[in-house]
Amino acid sequence: MGWFKNFLKDNFYILKVRDRFNAQTQIGQRQLFVKYLRWKSKGELPPLSESGFRVFSQYEEDGLLLYIFSAIGMKNKTFVEIGSDDGINSNCANLAFNFGYHGLFLDGNEKSIKRGRKFYSKYPHPWMYAPKFKCAKVTAENINDLVAEAGLSGEIDLLSIDIDGNDYWVWKALETVQPNVVIIETHVEFGMRDIVVPYDPNYSFPGKHPVYHGASPKAMVKLGKEKGYRLVGANQLGFNFIFVKNGLGEEHMPEVSVESVLQHPSVEESWKRFEPIKDWEFISGDEAKN
Repeated sequence: MGWFKNFLKDNFYILKVRDRFNAQTQIGQRQLFVKYLRWKSKGELPPLSESGFRVFSQYEEDGLLLYIFSAIGMKNKTFVEIGSDDGINSNCANLAFNFGYHGLFLDGNEKSIKRGRKFYSKYPHPWMYAPKFKCAKVTAENINDLVAEAGLSGEIDLLSIDIDGNDYWVWKALETVQPNVVIIETHVEFGMRDIVVPYDPNYSFPGKHPVYHGASPKAMVKLGKEKGYRLVGANQLGFNFIFVKNGLGEEHMPEVSVESVLQHPSVEESWKRFEPIKDWEFISGDEAKN
């Protein structure tokens, strides 16, 4: 499947801002989506790990998510993105602009939210149902109310969480929506330990130390299993884990191990950043589940 990587790189991987909206980008993605459907019907889908490309996402999450939704189906085209910044360079923007998704961008930075509202009002598509923007500090205590106030409940296609802090605890607390796919930041710096930083509703990055927050990859996988999800992949750098609800697309995307998605050379190098906080307070993934 080496040709497939070259195909993605030539067509999508590096796009200038003005190219995000042009017809070639939109048509190319829809053609790729149709190809995925054809390959799926023949049992010839390439590996998820080779499908990444970037249009709006910070890294190659746009391509990974397009692949996943071709395998499991775009159900109701809804999303919730927690820690969205302005919702432009985000995990949900590509689905919003190029596949008609709608949902909620939620962030604690008022300037970012204002910038996002302006951007989405400036670049609408005729069929686009404008996303909602909410500025709030997200906690385990208020996340369900914040999502419900935006009019979202029940099944949604995608949940993205990246708040550089209580990501684990917010996902654990969220019950208002039941996403089919979850993409969430983990702390590869914690290595193969099964640990979580204790919950602090008042936390703001960088806190006492920029690495002292969040959960390890193994602890995040335990939480995912508790909530009915399996790990199917991650971005190349390994810190954005992607989970799919059990029962969806398992024949095309089986569960993968933590070790298999932490192969980038930078992962082992990042473990050194754990040294200054190795004796600080942590709880195990099993303790955190209770």
